[in-house]
Amino acid sequence: MKIKKLNIESYRHLENINLDFTYPEGHPKAGMPLDKICFIGQSATGKTSLLELIKNLIFQLSQTEVINNGLWTLHPFTYNGSSEFSLVEGDLLLRNDNSIRFGEREIHPDNIGNSGGGPVARLINEDLKLIYFSSEIISDKTIQIFNQSPLNIINGLSEGSDLDLTKRYIGSRYIYEFTQDVDERIWFKLLRRILEYRKNFLQMATELIRKGKITDLNKVNAEIQKWSIINKNPLVPFSELFNPILEKLNLEIDPDNTDFLIPIKSKVQDDVIPISSLSTGTKGLLLSFFPLFEFDTSDSIILIDEPERSLFPDLQVELFSHYKNFAPDAQFITATHSPFIAASFEPERFIYIMTKMGK
Repeated sequence: MKIKKLNIESYRHLENINLDFTYPEGHPKAGMPLDKICFIGQSATGKTSLLELIKNLIFQLSQTEVINNGLWTLHPFTYNGSSEFSLVEGDLLLRNDNSIRFGEREIHPDNIGNSGGGPVARLINEDLKLIYFSSEIISDKTIQIFNQSPLNIINGLSEGSDLDLTKRYIGSRYIYEFTQDVDERIWFKLLRRILEYRKNFLQMATELIRKGKITDLNKVNAEIQKWSIINKNPLVPFSELFNPILEKLNLEIDPDNTDFLIPIKSKVQDDVIPISSLSTGTKGLLLSFFPLFEFDTSDSIILIDEPERSLFPDLQVELFSHYKNFAPDAQFITATHSPFIAASFEPERFIYIMTKMGK
């Protein structure tokens, strides 16, 4: 799913706004959804409200069912306007009166709030995927998770659980919000592959000790190399994408270090730095890029509020090229105060939000 148009008659303090999120006439992709969109403007002009409106619209659509050919939703919210989305199944237009045009099909709210015992069908059958990154993503609770050693987390799980908390969870549909209050189980699930790898490595090392091979370093190295060929370290592909970002901060991921879940090393001092000791900007980068690495972001919408926080301008300018490397098939929509972020967007892809917009 990608958004194409958003018309707002009224939403919070926003009024009479018409936004077209498609490539302009004359562009090779004319009429198709933009792959990245930037809202820039002063504080309190409605940038975050626009992100939240898009998030709420998609959440509502994901919960909407059709009953007796009428439209019914469990999660209404106050919004007057219309929106248009591009789906594999065809374009979907949600109108102000909650009626919907889906390709050639017209659906009207004949039975809103009343199932009437008729047949129920999901309005949208294809995958709906959205990730929302709040400007306030860093919390002590989240940093404590990343500061732990994998061994401590594994030992903290109940015996015989087989990492129940971290089994594969990312289905064909998902809407996740990354805020300071994000459920810690989401992070454990995202870290599932790293935890499983560390658990299997520990079991292999324990087996070497049991067989008495630990005294012969050549045999130990040979066994570890043999094991590593079969068991791929999930931090290696992540580090290949993330290290070019960290390079400007004189940092890099050390995938062979086992002390931390995601060990980040200083290239100056050659020491691994606890996540809690990293700069605010580096923490924010890790907490936003790692989910993109683990999620299936194909045909998804990714909303990012104020990605520039605590980052130097040279990194801000390159930031969205890195985001696209992590999620090349996603539609990115960001709200920012930074002219350096906006400078990385082509003219048709950024929208200046003026004070008292819509007044």
